[in-house]
Parts: sequence; structure tokens; C-alpha cells
Amino acid sequence: MPVRLYDKQNSPETIRQITEILENGGVIIAPTDTVYALCCHALKERAVERICRIKGIDPRKNRLSIVCYDISSITLYAKIDNAAFRLMKRNLPGPFTFLLNATSHLPKIFRNRREVGVRMPDNPIIREIVRALDAPLMCSSLPYDPNDDIEYLTNPELIEEKWGHSADLVIDGGIGGTEVSTIVDCTGREVEIVREGAGVLQGI
Repeated sequence: MPVRLYDKQNSPETIRQITEILENGGVIIAPTDTVYALCCHALKERAVERICRIKGIDPRKNRLSIVCYDISSITLYAKIDNAAFRLMKRNLPGPFTFLLNATSHLPKIFRNRREVGVRMPDNPIIREIVRALDAPLMCSSLPYDPNDDIEYLTNPELIEEKWGHSADLVIDGGIGGTEVSTIVDCTGREVEIVREGAGVLQGI
């Protein structure tokens, strides 16, 4: 059964159990402000590799994304110039993934492309987990087969049924969304939206 979490007043013991799973290299499925996602401790390289295997992605070719609690913690793992900082400050927390140049604080698996996607979702559940963990999460949306019922991406009980064997824990944060995040590339001279998704970016 999925573990139920709420927007506030969750049991400290439950949060501690979740962070222990992550600290031990486990994988969880958790809600964000867009879709449910596979998540692990971003600094545990084997856990990141495990998610890549589940998703069938090659980290040398695919960008990986992390979730941080606040912009101050983002600066440990990604390089942010003044323009990107202003843009992020105006739009986060929110349904955006900002592509930034990675720093050496991330494991080598992130630095294969020298870029990292950074998220700060407007979702109190995943933000509480990240805050308690005191480290970023590596997150990737659940794999989706167009032939599947959309509820297998949005309903925690059906997510548990389909993906529970791949994760150590499924978190029930209510019915999830279906729209992915908007991806904003801040690695070049000009800011560029490379994937339209949820949210309307302010200040570009």
C-alpha cells in the first residue's frame, strides 16, 4: 500500500523512514507539482543509475534533473548567473525545470553532459522530503506507455500496482497531474524555452 502524506502535519517518524530509504540508496515514487516521479538521493550514484535503468535512459545522452528545497541550495549544484537567478526567483517554486551548468558537487553521472535540470516544485510533500533529507533528489517522471490508462500515472494505488516492484516506496499525495514541467535552458547567451509544459514563465 502507498504511504499517505499530506500538505502539512505529517508524522515526523514517517518522514524519517522515507529519508532513511533515500539515504540507503533506495528509490521512491512521489508527487510533484506536475506528475508523479521516480526519486532518489541525487548524491547516491548507484541509486541514480537504478532510476536510469528503470526509465531505460542513458545518462551520457539524456539530461538528469534534481529537486532542491530552495535557490540557495541550488547554487551548490548548479552555476547560476544573475539573469538566471532573477528568472528563477520570480518563478520558483513552480512547474519549471531550469537547465544549468552542473558543479563538481554532483556525482560524475550528472557531469557527463555538464548540464543538470533543476526543479523546485510547488508541492509541499516533496519539498518536505527534500528539506528533511538535506540533500537534492534526482527525479524523473514515471515511464508512460500511450496504450496505458492515464490513471496509471495519476492514481497512487494504480501507480503502486504498476510500478511498486521497481521502487522501495510509493507515496500517496493524492491524484497527480498529467502535464510535464516547462523546460527552460539557461546555459546559453539567451534564455530559451525548449519544452512547453505546465505553468507560464514570468520575466523572460
